[in-house]
Amino acid sequence: MQTLTPETTTTDFGALVAKLRSAFASGRTRPLTWRREQLKRMKKMLREREDDLLGALGADLGKPPLEAWVSDIAIVVNEIEHALKHLTSWTKPEKVWTPVAQRPGKARIQHEPLGVALVIAPWNYPVQLLLSPMVGAIAAGNCVVAKPSEVSMHTSATLARLIPEYLDRECVAVVEGGVPDTQALLAEQFDYIFYTGNGQVGRIVMEAAAKHLTPVTLELGGKSPVIVTADADLDVAARRVAWGKFLNAGQTCIAPDYALVARDIEDAFVERLAKVINDFYGPDPKASPDYARIVNDRHFRRLDALLADGTPALGGETDAEQRYIAPTVLRNVAPDSAVMAEEIFGPVLPVLPVTDVDEAIEFVNQRDRPLALYVFSGSSDTHDEVLTRTSSGGAGINATVLHVAIPDLPFGGVGASGMGAYHGRAGFETFSHRRGILAKSTRVDPAFAYPPYTKRKQRILRRFL
Repeated sequence: MQTLTPETTTTDFGALVAKLRSAFASGRTRPLTWRREQLKRMKKMLREREDDLLGALGADLGKPPLEAWVSDIAIVVNEIEHALKHLTSWTKPEKVWTPVAQRPGKARIQHEPLGVALVIAPWNYPVQLLLSPMVGAIAAGNCVVAKPSEVSMHTSATLARLIPEYLDRECVAVVEGGVPDTQALLAEQFDYIFYTGNGQVGRIVMEAAAKHLTPVTLELGGKSPVIVTADADLDVAARRVAWGKFLNAGQTCIAPDYALVARDIEDAFVERLAKVINDFYGPDPKASPDYARIVNDRHFRRLDALLADGTPALGGETDAEQRYIAPTVLRNVAPDSAVMAEEIFGPVLPVLPVTDVDEAIEFVNQRDRPLALYVFSGSSDTHDEVLTRTSSGGAGINATVLHVAIPDLPFGGVGASGMGAYHGRAGFETFSHRRGILAKSTRVDPAFAYPPYTKRKQRILRRFL
């Protein structure tokens, strides 16, 4: 597969942001009719230009068409449909209780758009992770600068071509390019910055935002653990862990990063993983049309080096020319090895034995709080214990990854795995300001509320406040 190198653009980002800010100031994005129309056009783009997008995803990541459609296109269409269904209720002013002392008067919360938002997307799900945040931003009535990842170059170019064809060019802009372009964008003043990627760049984004006191959402990552207890349904657990792990060749921020498996069932679990991998991809996953590739040479070399940190019980084969790494299960992994220190972001699953749930929980809690945590067990008490004693951005009980596809579940990290959340109403709220408003009547204006504060006024005020 050809590796493309992004060229730095010569866009005047100051003028671009000023243009969008002018459009926002005109009130163009505030009517619900504009918001609905833009969301419908985005949905139309995804359906009419599906082949273009699937082709680009295949060129960048070797994504199987069905997998790409489910994870990059259908999930965004569902987000759009959900937003269209609920937009009226989301934007309706919320009445709140008004204390007696403030009556006659009515208090309410009104959602208003923030202004011009910057959305910076990663390369692993380059359509979904650019457009899903934009759904929330547009539903809230904002203008948007969209920055697709330069790593997934074919998808970036396709989105840069299609978005202006379908969405309002006065209010939505796409900026391509590499690191210098992103840095130049971050030097501009935005009203919100939404970044999905790694923690190192997240710190840079947050530092740049701080100069303008710009609020941010950081969707980062981390090492999402999966705990498999002795009473788990091993056939189901192996199937769901393998699917979540090897989807997109493991290049998923909420993929199971490592498995903590009850010692008594470790061998049986690995055996079932072997069967599942064969069921999914056949005896030679390299020849499977349903198995993706690593995005570029740099990430391939990084993952190839991690294979040395354990004994491949399954897989371990690589092909640098095709950027292929087989679905791999590692055993005999040291907890302080490199493969356990950094987010793997590839098709390598370390399996570590634990004595019991307490040991698994302790292992998880000694590390940064992950973006996702999964537990496979037949006991609801165990589910509750794991969720009560750990913290993560999201969680799955006898499931992996799928919580990301439920619009009513806020999706986001905690601690080192990120801050803020989106999807569904959470996305609308992220790109909105909740404005508190008190409307008072002028028919009643008691003098005791104003100075001078006589003893009689003090008695009255103390009684009612």
